[in-house]
Amino acid sequence: MLLTLTTTHHPATDLGFLLHKHPERVQLFDLPFGCAHVFYLEVSAYRCTAALLLEVDPIGLVRGRRGRGGGEAAGLLTQYVNDRPYAASSFLSVAISRVFGSALKSQCKDRPDLVAVELPLAASLSALPCRGGVGLLRRLFEPLGYELSVEEPTQRDGAPEWTRGPHRNVTLGAQKRLADLLSHLYVLIPVLDDDKHYWVGDEEVEKLLRHGEGWLATHPEKELIARRYLKHRSHLAREALARLSDEDDPDPDAAAERKEGEEEQLESPIRLNDVRMKTVVEVLRESGARRVLDLGCGEGRLLRELLRQKQFEAIVGLDASVRALEIASARLKLDRLPPRQRERIQLLHGALTYRDDRLAGYDAAAAVEVVEHLDPGRLGAFERVVFEFARPETIVLTTPNREYNAKFPNLPAGAFRHRDHRFEWTREEFAAWAGRVAATHGYRVEYAPVGEVDDALGAPSQMGIFRR
Repeated sequence: MLLTLTTTHHPATDLGFLLHKHPERVQLFDLPFGCAHVFYLEVSAYRCTAALLLEVDPIGLVRGRRGRGGGEAAGLLTQYVNDRPYAASSFLSVAISRVFGSALKSQCKDRPDLVAVELPLAASLSALPCRGGVGLLRRLFEPLGYELSVEEPTQRDGAPEWTRGPHRNVTLGAQKRLADLLSHLYVLIPVLDDDKHYWVGDEEVEKLLRHGEGWLATHPEKELIARRYLKHRSHLAREALARLSDEDDPDPDAAAERKEGEEEQLESPIRLNDVRMKTVVEVLRESGARRVLDLGCGEGRLLRELLRQKQFEAIVGLDASVRALEIASARLKLDRLPPRQRERIQLLHGALTYRDDRLAGYDAAAAVEVVEHLDPGRLGAFERVVFEFARPETIVLTTPNREYNAKFPNLPAGAFRHRDHRFEWTREEFAAWAGRVAATHGYRVEYAPVGEVDDALGAPSQMGIFRR
């Protein structure tokens, strides 16, 4: 498999300093699965191209595995006959980290000033598997600022379309730091291949976050990237995405304040948040619940109110933000609670769009102003997590009433109450969603206003109470 890196930066030979590879030498590197050659195809002050040629030894790999495992006769032929010797894959990612490790880490001993320079760069990959098509290839690289040139494979005359396969010769061009380009390749090559040649465990989450720092948290395909990079191990993808949600806001403490503060400032004349908390607690009390979930607990305002009610024997707060949970712990003073009180409450790190067996077995759950922060495409996952898998007897869910926004003089027409809201429902839209979810999962639903009711616009917030 072949990767070439080209720059027209002047002097273009600066590429040799960044790669830590001298243009006048051919270098050989032994790797666990073969060997890598580094050489230069062209060298001048105006254009420089370095090549990484990776030779994978598939026979050695299979024999080595066979020796360790002791008997893989079934399917052995497919281990010998496949695209591994030539197609860009996780082998190439490993080679990039081993051979160009210093460049990947933004290290340049002789010219440290170069690592921060954005250079005109082009990376060409031969036989890059695009499992998901060229459309996926573009969705992965174009949001990062790359221009793509894709060469379709040559087809024999008369050969059927399906014989073409997923492989493409691809060239990516952009003005980038070399370290950024290598990080993008390191992560996205195995994502496109949708496979890895080695066991994927917890350390792969750390690799993904390290090499995705500064770009993955805001990438529109971050969920697909995490899922494929982590070889579809859902618990690892869930952890990575939850940690990325923290990275998406560089100061989660300030973000928590903004999330509460922006809406509170807008709604301050009616102190709507206080009304919400009081209303939700009262519904939970009346349900007779003793074991309660606060889904998307944030900084712990509802948890604080629940702790004050002796009825609730077990209280769990779940949030995707580790920092938000730290804030909740501090504000609830969990480290100073008497032992009996401390045993009543638990904070869990997790996302509401991934099944979590820890949420099963509770009497009631509350999701207070949570769903509007989810992408509409993820609502189906949220529904299954809460209504199908956790499945408490009572679920209390509140969300803004978009119609009431006309009452806020400082809110522009058509704007949402918070910058992180993905949508806001009218009363009719909320009722349609809630009614469908209740019917699908065996609940009945009642609706109640939260806050002062306007005859024409309704209440500022709306609540659905789901009972099995």
